[in-house]
Amino acid sequence: MADYLNWSEKILNDPSTEAVEKAYDEGFVFTRIGKGVMQQTRSLRINIDRFVLTSENRRILKKVEDIKTGTMTPKALSIPYKDYNFKMGKLAKDFYEAKFGSGIMSAQKIKEMLTNAEKSNFNLLLTYLTKPRKCDGKDLSDSSALGFAICYSNANILHYSYPFYDLTKAPKDMGLAMMIMAVQYAKENGLKYIYLGSLQRSSDTYKLQFKGLEWFNGKAWQTDLEEAKKILKSVNE
Repeated sequence: MADYLNWSEKILNDPSTEAVEKAYDEGFVFTRIGKGVMQQTRSLRINIDRFVLTSENRRILKKVEDIKTGTMTPKALSIPYKDYNFKMGKLAKDFYEAKFGSGIMSAQKIKEMLTNAEKSNFNLLLTYLTKPRKCDGKDLSDSSALGFAICYSNANILHYSYPFYDLTKAPKDMGLAMMIMAVQYAKENGLKYIYLGSLQRSSDTYKLQFKGLEWFNGKAWQTDLEEAKKILKSVNE
């Protein structure tokens, strides 16, 4: 957000898979600032080969059984997103304002990220739907989108970024459940890594419950989660 932790910034002019993955491996992530703009941060990722659902992950997923996910993964749609409407922008603006304060995210910025390939670094929209109602054993086609996550993806990596959902309708732990389902999506699609943003606030400890986690300390990737917890704890001290 406004105080996003970054140690370095650069513009990546080479959009190739190899160049993007190299930058991510060096702790850089795509941002919403502008086309090709990347920032180096305390990046967090999961090595998919080492990921398995924990009992806690399953407990969270159990709470959101009303989310239509097929094999427990969200629906993936391409960006630019042709069905964008103003309600999506307002949903995102309201979400970020409630979570992080006013002025953090505008509806116009969401529209830009979802529709303007000349300005956006993101190419995948994960959509989380409510299950259709049933009547006489038949599904009624009234499912609707409850949440979204704007992402970057290629054949090997997924950057889960800018999630938002309807705070008035979503079940408890919706945000974490969306993240877990995104990890499952990455696993089911044979990706190597899923990037989960940055470890920068004390509240980010919720991201540390996954198997296969690695975090970037500015020089190299680490697997010592206790050290990561100490760093996050010191943020507010």
